[in-house]
Amino acid sequence: MAELADTTDDPGRARRMSGAAVVAAIMAVASPVLGLATILVWLGLPAEWAPTKTVSPQSAVVFTFPAVGAFLIYHRPRLNMAWLMCAGGLAAGISDVSSALMFRAAAGGELALAGWLRVPTQLGWAVCGLALTMVLPLYSPDGRLPSPRWRPALWLGCLSITAATVHNLFRMTPPREGYPYPEVIPSPLGIPALAPYMESVNVVGWAGIYTAMALSALSLLTRMRRADPATRRQIGWPLFAFAGYIVFLVLAAIWPVFMWPAIVWAAAIPFAVAFSVMRYRLYGIDTVVSRALVAAGLVIVVSAVYFGAGALSGLVVSGYDQVAGITAALFAGAFFQPLRRALQRVVDLLLYGAVGDPGVLAGRLTQAVRRGDPAEALTSVVSVLRDGLAVEGVAVEVADGEPRYVESGRVGPAAREVPLVWHGTRVGRLLVGPPGPRRFPAAHNERVLATLTPYAADVAHAVRMAADLQRSRERILTAREEERRRLRRDLHDGLGQTLSAMAMTINMARLSLKSSPEAADELLRELHTGMGAVTSDIRELVYGLRPPALDDLGLAGAIRDLAGRSSSGVEAEVEIGGDLSDLPAAVEVAVYRIVQEALTNIRRHAGASRAMIAVHREEGVLRMLIGDDGRGLPESHRAGVGLGSMRERAAELGGICVVTGEPGAGTRVEVALPLTSTPPVIIR
Repeated sequence: MAELADTTDDPGRARRMSGAAVVAAIMAVASPVLGLATILVWLGLPAEWAPTKTVSPQSAVVFTFPAVGAFLIYHRPRLNMAWLMCAGGLAAGISDVSSALMFRAAAGGELALAGWLRVPTQLGWAVCGLALTMVLPLYSPDGRLPSPRWRPALWLGCLSITAATVHNLFRMTPPREGYPYPEVIPSPLGIPALAPYMESVNVVGWAGIYTAMALSALSLLTRMRRADPATRRQIGWPLFAFAGYIVFLVLAAIWPVFMWPAIVWAAAIPFAVAFSVMRYRLYGIDTVVSRALVAAGLVIVVSAVYFGAGALSGLVVSGYDQVAGITAALFAGAFFQPLRRALQRVVDLLLYGAVGDPGVLAGRLTQAVRRGDPAEALTSVVSVLRDGLAVEGVAVEVADGEPRYVESGRVGPAAREVPLVWHGTRVGRLLVGPPGPRRFPAAHNERVLATLTPYAADVAHAVRMAADLQRSRERILTAREEERRRLRRDLHDGLGQTLSAMAMTINMARLSLKSSPEAADELLRELHTGMGAVTSDIRELVYGLRPPALDDLGLAGAIRDLAGRSSSGVEAEVEIGGDLSDLPAAVEVAVYRIVQEALTNIRRHAGASRAMIAVHREEGVLRMLIGDDGRGLPESHRAGVGLGSMRERAAELGGICVVTGEPGAGTRVEVALPLTSTPPVIIR
C-alpha cells in the first residue's frame, strides 16, 4: 500500500504505476479469453480426434492466476510475485489454446502446421510450470528468496523444465495411421540423431521438476521455522496451498481419480498467495495447516503401522488372515493417540514457536508462580496467557480475593468468559479479549486454555486463600482484642465493683458487730448474696471461654447433648467413631462450635425433619459430617455469618470446611481437621 501513498508527489511514478496496472489488466483479460477459446476449440473437434482429457491443472491456472495477480499489481505494482502469477497464467492460456489448435489442424490434415503449434504449446507449458510451481513458492510471501543458498534450487528448476521441454520439442515420433494423439503429429524440430537420448532426458527432466517443486515447498518450511509468529501465519497460506497441490499432483500420477482435486486446488493457489500478501491476519490458515499436517501424518504413519503389522503377522501366523487383520488394527490403534499428540506438539512448535507452545507456556507459568507471592503470580498468569493466546488483553477476576481483579492489556466489553474451577469450586473467571495482530486460531486457543486454565485456577485459589488467611488473622486479632476489652470491662465494671462493695460491707460489719449485732448480721447476709452474684459472674466468664459441657460430658457427650436439644422437631442422629477423649482443647472447641452452629442453621432455616451428625477420628485427621433432609441451598447463595464462622474455625486449625447442597436435597457440612502432636500457636 505504501507504493500508492506517494503518487501525488511523483507524477512520473504515478504514470509508471498506471501503466503497470494497464498491462496487468490486459494480461488478466487475455488469459481467460484464451481459456474460453480453448474450450470452444475442444468442443468443435471431431469425435475421433477428441482427447479423453482436455482439462488439467493448467486449465484452472488460466482463469485465476492472472486475475489475482492483476489485483495485487494494482495495489503493489512492484511485487514480482504478482507479475509471476500474471505471466504464468498467460503462458498457460497460450499453451492450452495452442494445444487445442494443434489438434484442430491435425484433424484437418494440416500436420505441418500442427507440428509447429507444438512449439508454443511446450514453451507456454514450460513458462507456466517454472513461474508458478517453482519460482513463485521460492519467492513467497515477500518477493525475495529465503537466502542466496536457495539459488541452486532455482537453477535446478530451470534446467529440469528445460530438459522436459527439449524432450517434448525434439523427440521424433513416427506417424501412425488413425492414432488421434500428438504422437501422430511430426515435430519440425526433431533430430533423428538425438532420438535414442530423448527418453533419458525426459526422465532426468521430470525427476528434476519434482525435486525442484519439493525444494520450493521446503523453502517455505524453512522460512516458517525461522520467522516470528506473525510471519509464520503469513507463510502458512502459500505453504498449505503449494504443499497440497504437490500432494494431489503426485496422487494423480498414481491414481488418475485425484486429477480433479488437483485442478481445483491449483485454481485456489493464487487466493492463498493473495491472502498471505494482503490480508493474512484476517484468516485462520494455521488452523487449516495444523489439522492438515496432523491428519496427513496420522494417515501416513498409521497406514504404515497397519500394513507393516499386517504383513508381519501374516508371515508369522500364515493362514490366519483374520488374526493378522486384528493384530494390525490393534497396533495401529495403539499408535494413534500418542502419535496425534506428538504431531500436534511438533506442528504447534512449527507454527507458533515457543511463544505459542502450551507446554512452554505452562513451564513459564510454573516458574513465575514459584518466584512470587499469589498476588504477583496472578499478574504473571495474565501476562503469560495474553502472550500465549496473542490477544489484546486478558484479565482474571477472583471471587473474594485480594487483588480481586488483575488485567493485562485491554479485554474490552465483549470479552470471552472462562470459569476458573478449583476442585469443583468456582474461584473466579478468566476474561479473554479480542484477537491481536498475532491471533492464533480457535483450535490453538482451546489447547492453550485447556493447558493453562488449571494453573490460573490454582493461583486464583491461592489468592483467595491468602486473602482469607489475612482476613482470618485480622478477625482473630480483632476478636482477641474485643474479648480482652470485654473481660476488662466485665472484671472492672462488674466483678471489680462488686468486690469493692463487698470489702466495704465487710468493714461496715466489723464496725457494727459489737454495737449492733443485728445490723452486722444483715450486712453479712447481703455479703453472702453478693458472693453468689460474683460466683455467677465468674461462671459466665468461664463459660464464654470454653463450653462447660466439654469438661462435664466430654466431646462425644457434649455433641449428643447438643443433638438432644430439639426445639423445632428435628431428630438428630449422632454417630461417633474413634476415641475423642484426648483431642487437643482447640479441636474440641472448634468441633463443638461447628456442630452447634450447624444444628442452629438446620433448626432455623433448613425446614428439615431429620439430621445426622457423624464424627470419626482417623489417623492424623478428624472428619465430621453434618447433614439434613431439608430444602438445601438455593442456586445462588452467599455465605452468611454462620457458614463463615464454621469455615474460619476450621481454617484456624489448618482444616477445611465445605458446605454443599442442591435445592430440595438437603445440606451437607463436611469438615476435616488435622490432628498433630504440635500444640497450636497462640497469638498474644
